Amino acid sequence: MTTDVLNLLNHALTLPDSDRAEIAVRLLESLDGPVEQGVEEAWNREIAQRLAQIDAGEVELVSWDLATKKIFGSMDAPR
Repeated sequence: MTTDVLNLLNHALTLPDSDRAEIAVRLLESLDGPVEQGVEEAWNREIAQRLAQIDAGEVELVSWDLATKKIFGSMDAPR
């Protein structure tokens, strides 16, 4: 890292948590590149649809503990 970058980093680390979090989010977003047109709207529709299914009782919810056991258990299964 250059001296300028180190100085900037040291200054950023003295900021309040909320400001550091905002900087981190913006820096990470800058690495993603441009978002394809319509992606955010599509995700918002998907989220709304899934929430509606939950509200209507159409899906079975599971605890985070069970979900992680299923996810990580499936990683151990032979392929």
